[in-house]
Order: sequence, then structure tokens, then C-alpha cells
Amino acid sequence: MFQGTGSDVGKSLIVAGLCRLYSRRGLRVRPFKPQNMSNNAAVTVDGGEIGRAQALQAHACGVPPSVHMNPVLLKPQSEIGSQVVVRGSVVGNAKAREYQALKPKLIDAVLDSFARLKNEADLVLAEGAGSAAEINLRAGDIANMGFARAAHCPVVLVADIDRGGIFAQLLGTKAALAPDDAATILGFIVNKFRGDPSLFADGMKTIAEVTDWRAFGLAPFFPDAARLPAEDAFGLAEVKPRAEGAVTIAAPTFPRIANFDDFDPLKMEPAAKLVFVPPGEPLPVCDLVVLPGSKATIADLAFFREQGWHIDLFAHVRRGGRVLGICGGYQMLGRRVADPEGIEGPAGAVDGLGLLDVETVLAGEKTLERVEGLCIANGAPFAGYEMHVGQTSGPDCARPLLRFFDGRADGAVSADGRVMGAYVHGLFADDRQRAAWLASFGAPSGLAYDETVERTLDALADHLEKHLDCDAMLKLAR
Repeated sequence: MFQGTGSDVGKSLIVAGLCRLYSRRGLRVRPFKPQNMSNNAAVTVDGGEIGRAQALQAHACGVPPSVHMNPVLLKPQSEIGSQVVVRGSVVGNAKAREYQALKPKLIDAVLDSFARLKNEADLVLAEGAGSAAEINLRAGDIANMGFARAAHCPVVLVADIDRGGIFAQLLGTKAALAPDDAATILGFIVNKFRGDPSLFADGMKTIAEVTDWRAFGLAPFFPDAARLPAEDAFGLAEVKPRAEGAVTIAAPTFPRIANFDDFDPLKMEPAAKLVFVPPGEPLPVCDLVVLPGSKATIADLAFFREQGWHIDLFAHVRRGGRVLGICGGYQMLGRRVADPEGIEGPAGAVDGLGLLDVETVLAGEKTLERVEGLCIANGAPFAGYEMHVGQTSGPDCARPLLRFFDGRADGAVSADGRVMGAYVHGLFADDRQRAAWLASFGAPSGLAYDETVERTLDALADHLEKHLDCDAMLKLAR
């Protein structure tokens, strides 16, 4: 199990790289994360949802994602509450304090999923969540030491030297942990190093001597990590657009933005200049505004208006600009959004942006499905997935944006053809569909996205094999 000294230290990336590395050695490898918190999720082949990071790790192993790879997924809907997904299905909502009482009831499901993966694999690489030393949450823990101890799983601790305080990270973790928990850690990795590694040789030696943990390596910063889907939205504000690009695409960053990996291919596309618009800044003059998915449509719609983005969006449309809404963004574009059962927040209804003549009611079972079809607006095929609650209807649905190969339609297009929306995620990840969108603006596509992900996973595996003692880590597995 790979636990961290904090969030975003590189646990997910290291597990993904090791999944590819050990799979290339002929082992049957599976990823596992007992508890994840992310609004960036993926649909599994068994009809559920898991964290995007575990889907990427499964891809690195060359196997389809399964709900057992991430049996507990928390999807934040407010500052203090989340939707709780257990083995791919929503079981309810819980505030943070309520979830602490719920955790002990979930350990059996977590251990059962772990056992299922063990039975089909030679090696399971588990990933912790946040910090290994969140001692205020230790009682009933299922994400880090609680799972490791229950599963008798040896732990490697990952620390991030790029953020500073590397000695405090590692020595502080050892000091904060109860002795039995600390004994579960057998070694450590210092990640994201920049510069001359020989200058930190004494540092590695000191940490090993003080902690009595084995040093498994000093991993240099891996810049191509930006080419792989990210799990957290925190880094979106750090994505700097290229100075040039034939097509400028703007996306407002909602507080509860979901499935933001929809934009990953556009970040790498030479013909596109992608601008994530942070709070407090206006929507720029651009060719296309994309309203992304949201875990709380009504709350994020209110935030959208608070920023004045609705004024910018209406001006964009008046100038002849085009708009695409994806999932929650599609719902916002309609005349009205109602949540009569309080699924995503307080029950109620609000006026939408009114750019599409449709209405949405958030009710019924959650739709989780992989889909394929044709985009009616550009004639190109696509493969993607649906992940949403709610039904949308209205006159503009008579002009759907997408038609699935089974005959069903999805989405809506305004009468003038400039405003479009649909529930399907992953359109821009499909090279055929992304090329068609860029071509509609007179720009060529210069990216093969799936090939780029494959090359990056191989390069990551090579990187870890060069800098970490992967043979020694493999020997830890029982």
C-alpha cells in the first residue's frame, strides 16, 4: 500500500506507473483505493462509478475498471457534505461528521472488494487517501492505516519534496502515528525532486536512520504527468493557456466542478487555447464557452451568476459565439432546474440561463452508462459515458446534439445552432469528435489522445524503474 504524507504528493501517479511497470513484467496487477474523495469519476464496465485515478490505474494494468477497485467514493456536494458511493452505487448523502459514524459500517465491503481483487491478481497495489497521519480521523479509518492493519498490508510512505519541509513530512508522520501503525510502514519514497540528486543523498540516509524505514528511492519530478488525467480540481487554476491557438475555448471553474478530465485533451491540443476561468475574472472573448459538469448544479449556477459570468455569456452569444454545456452545464443552459427531492442540496427550483428551451428535474435513478453514437451537429462518431441524475425535456430537445447507435437521442441545440448541450462526457477525448469540433472553427487537430496516454504511462513506468528500487518493493508483497 502506498500512503502519503499529505494530499497531492503523487501517490496516484506512482501507483499508475507501477501498475504499468509490473504488468509489463507479466504479472496480473490490479489497483485498489479503499476510500477516495473526488468529483472526477469514471464509469466502470460493471455499471458503477469509481475515482478517475483508479480507472487510469486499471488502464495502466491493461484491464477494465471495476467498482471493486474503489469501493468507497465520496463526491463533495458542499463544504461539509458529500454523496456516498459504495461499490459503484449511490447509497445517500452524509455530512462530514455523519460520515465518521458511517465508516465502520463500510470496512466489510472494503475488505470484500480487496479480497476479490486478490483472488484474480498476482499483485494488488493499494493507494491511501490524504495523509497517513490524520490521527483525528484514525478511529474507524478505512482509507489508510485502518485498512492497512485490517488487510495486513505493508505500507510504503510517499512524500513530496517539491512542496518543502520534507524532513518534517516524514519524521513528523513517524512521530504522529501510534507505534503499531508506524510499524506497518516499511519504507519511503521522496517524490518530485528537482536538481542534483547527489545533493540529497545525505538527506535520504538521515531519514532512513531516524525512522528505521528503508529508502526505496528519490523520484525526480515527472513533467509529463500533466498529460494524464488528474484526480483533483485544485490544479485547474495552475493550467496556463498557450499564448497562441487557432481556437480559444473558455471554461468557468465551478466550486463543485465534476468530470473536469473532459478538458484534458484540449489542454494538449496544439490548435486549441484552453482557458480555465477562475472566480473573480470575466469570461474572455473566445470562440467557444464550455460549461462543465457539476456535482451541485443549482449551487454552481448561483455561483456562476455571483461572478457575473451570465452577463459575459450572454454577450458572447450576442457576438455570435458558441456555447456547449456538458451534463450539469447542459442543465444550467435551460430555462429551469428543479430539485424537488433535495438530491444535490436543499430542495427547490431556480431559473436557468435560458439559452436552451429545456427544463430539468433532478429525480430518479442515477444514469451510469458507456455510450457510442454520432454527433448530429458535426456528423462525427463518438464514444463517451453518461453519469448524471435528472431528466431534461423541452422544445429544443427536438434538435438533439447526439444520437446513440441504439437509436436514443441526447441533448439539445438552440434554433440558431449556436448553443448546445448534452449529458455525455468524454467527447473531446475521442479524436474523431475533437477533430470535428476544431474543424468547425477551421482548425486542424494535431493530437492522438489515447496514444499520448499510452506513451506517457510507459514513460512513467520507465521513470520509476530507473529511480526507485522496484524489485525491493515487489518483495514486500506477500
